Amino acid sequence: MGGVSEDLSTSTSHLDSDNDQRVYFVPYRWWKDAHDSVTGDAGGKRGLPFLASPGSSYAGPMKIINSIFSSDLVFNLRREEDSSQNSENGEVGISGRDYALVSGEMWVQALKWHSDSKSSTRNGGSFSAAENNIADVYPLQLRLSIQREANILGVRISKKDNVVELFRRACKIFNVESELLRIWDFSGETISFFSNSNKQRQSDQELLLELQVYGLSDFIKCKEGKKDELANSILGNSCGSSLMMNGASGNGSASCFRVNSSVFSGSSREAGSLGLTGLQNLGNTCFMNSALQCLVHTPKLVDYFLGDYGREINHDNPLGMNGEIALAFGDMLRKLWAPGASPVAPRTFKSKLARFAPQFSGFNQHDSQELLAFLLDGLHEDLNRVKKKPYVEVKDGDGRPDNEVADEYWQNHLARNDSIIVDVCQGQYKSTLVCPICKKVSTTFDPFMYLSLPLPSTTTRTMTLTVVSTDGSTPAPHTITVPKSGKWEDLIKALSISCSLKADETLLVAEVYNNSILRYLEEPADSLSLIRDGDRLVAYRLAKDDEQMPLAVFMHQSIEEQYINGKRTTRLKAFGFPLVAKLPSAFNGSDIQAIYKKLLSPFQVPAPDALEENHTSDVDAIEKTREVENGTNSGSACAIDPLRSEDADNSPSDADLQFYTTDEKGFVRGSEIQVGEFVVGSEKSKRLYVLVSWPEKQIERYDTRLLTSLPEVFKSSYLTKRPQESVSLYKCLEAFLQEEPLGPEDMWYCPTCKKHCQASKKLDLWRLPEILVIHLKRFSYSRFMKNKLETYVDFPVDDLDLSMHVAYKNGHSCTRYVLYAVSNHYGSMGGGHYTAFVHQGGEQWYDFDDSHVYPIGLDKIKSSAAYVLFYRRVVA
Repeated sequence: MGGVSEDLSTSTSHLDSDNDQRVYFVPYRWWKDAHDSVTGDAGGKRGLPFLASPGSSYAGPMKIINSIFSSDLVFNLRREEDSSQNSENGEVGISGRDYALVSGEMWVQALKWHSDSKSSTRNGGSFSAAENNIADVYPLQLRLSIQREANILGVRISKKDNVVELFRRACKIFNVESELLRIWDFSGETISFFSNSNKQRQSDQELLLELQVYGLSDFIKCKEGKKDELANSILGNSCGSSLMMNGASGNGSASCFRVNSSVFSGSSREAGSLGLTGLQNLGNTCFMNSALQCLVHTPKLVDYFLGDYGREINHDNPLGMNGEIALAFGDMLRKLWAPGASPVAPRTFKSKLARFAPQFSGFNQHDSQELLAFLLDGLHEDLNRVKKKPYVEVKDGDGRPDNEVADEYWQNHLARNDSIIVDVCQGQYKSTLVCPICKKVSTTFDPFMYLSLPLPSTTTRTMTLTVVSTDGSTPAPHTITVPKSGKWEDLIKALSISCSLKADETLLVAEVYNNSILRYLEEPADSLSLIRDGDRLVAYRLAKDDEQMPLAVFMHQSIEEQYINGKRTTRLKAFGFPLVAKLPSAFNGSDIQAIYKKLLSPFQVPAPDALEENHTSDVDAIEKTREVENGTNSGSACAIDPLRSEDADNSPSDADLQFYTTDEKGFVRGSEIQVGEFVVGSEKSKRLYVLVSWPEKQIERYDTRLLTSLPEVFKSSYLTKRPQESVSLYKCLEAFLQEEPLGPEDMWYCPTCKKHCQASKKLDLWRLPEILVIHLKRFSYSRFMKNKLETYVDFPVDDLDLSMHVAYKNGHSCTRYVLYAVSNHYGSMGGGHYTAFVHQGGEQWYDFDDSHVYPIGLDKIKSSAAYVLFYRRVVA
């Protein structure tokens, strides 16, 4: 019999197996109603009946002593060979004195039937054992002996084996003095028990059975008012007793045993509630725990993996994992749904995962959505019912109706892919590509396992750029506000207003990196998302002349002298951001030098001697300084212009600056540009790149700090947080479904034009799955950085209606969903933490935080941490 051992320290081997081999003691009518409704046969499986009667005394070897000193509960169970017809008596089970013994699998199926029956009256509530009207499971230890008569079992319930409160309940349940008590064994274990008793067993030998008691009314009362009393009784019990709990034997060194430990050891989950079991964190495995809790609470998957799923494992699929992922997942799900289970350590699953997906090996933090994608695909391939995938040729639509083409695509997909994952989690979307040249339209219908939705911002983005003029004014940073999803033309428009750009002026914007121009931003249709917060942008304010006029791009290089081993050497070092100016159609070396020195005028530091010789008032000096900075006073301009002969004593000579042709990055020092020598720029780019070498004494005369300090587009700080953004889930879906051009890396080959082109792409939802998984794309990656969007997404909990977003209006597909699980991510990308919210019937939600499970209010479900949403379809 499941749960029997020959002594208190040894449990049978099958109790440690992964299947639930325990025996459950339940009300007969509760079990019979479920069984008859599921099988549709009220006269189906018949239980083996036993009738309880008082036992005069314990029939063990210490018979006389036990009869004097023991107050244990003793009674006999007599097998009724001729009373099977009583099982069809309508009175059976009505009095409350008729009980059934069922296996763990039978108990789970009956429990699910009762829960589903109640949920159906609540608009499709999910399966849960956490309802207020469902009692908890608790164990009783029974000592059994085979009487000399082959059809009688002697039963003794001892105070030593059970805590005080449980022993008191046992006395009430098995009180055979006042009323008849009948027990029906549907588990079939008693037959083998009697058979095994004849194999070299003496009649007086004692056996131990742990009985799982469920659904008795007096325990419901205990839930309401006697939890503390029971807890005290348990905690006060001797820790030295070795008791077999939940199919596992204890030992003398163990701590006091726990009955429904979640209630009596401080955890806030309900005792005995199915599925409310945590997963231990094995070291940065919270990402895995979060995704797994959402999956193991997916209704159809629970039914499937609690059933005989092993028969569908595909060991021959080269794309699968020989069924190992499916078996590891199913084993873990069963442990999580076992009654009274303690937190599970998913080591076996983790090792299988690391074996087949090395990217998840080790103990680094990973993405729960990436794990979910791998796991769903792996489970599908392991459980694919198609043993040999046929070759399927995709046919063009040829003008046929979309629904006909979509059904053909779907049937072709099912011919190669047929599993519980396809049944439950896969949908279909319509993908339309349009060639921008010949307008060729290509339509395909592809399956999807989940939707990855972008997070469109409803707020604006602040960007800081440095505006540099050619009229001698000081460079100035400008902070502007633009739409985060805007185009480059939106930035130019906002910056033009900010710097009061004149009608005859234009802006040339460039990204500066390593003291040179990395790229020019000139395409109005480019997205602003191409600009990162850490970029440094310069906007050159130029005259709106003929576009054919060449540009001069000046880069700066300092000449530093240093001594190495007593020898003087010269070191060249780039500094500052480039300066840009228009060139005349014909120019020579003198023109280039003059233009450059004019561009430097805002950075020149007035000579101290010149300031002392000027006997002007302080007010005049301040005014003069302002005019110098603005370049509006002719006198001040003469004082700082190095080309003026009257200031030649204070300014370095023309020979102090050396000009060379160079490449776009300023790495190559080409030929020196001589005064009066005509210079030819690049005909292809219409830009002349000039490298200017500065001696040390020249640098001292200029404030190079203004030339070297460029602000970032946006300087993030812990002290300056951006405002909380909010967006509707429907807006995210619309952004996902909107038409957009393909990127340069995703060019489409047009069969008509016979070449790759940047086609426009439009997605539409066509066929919706029963379980809809929605991934919110919070994480973005670039060459240099990773970023997380903290946008608050307002998603429906009770009524997600997709009727307006489904392209196939056939009138039969249900488009309404309710939320049942959420995978959350808190904190930054590197050191964040994952949890899961799971719906457990009615309006009750639970927070699964690794091994801890807590009730959570409905108002806490929506947060900016929501990362993956799990919806199940409901029938209107």
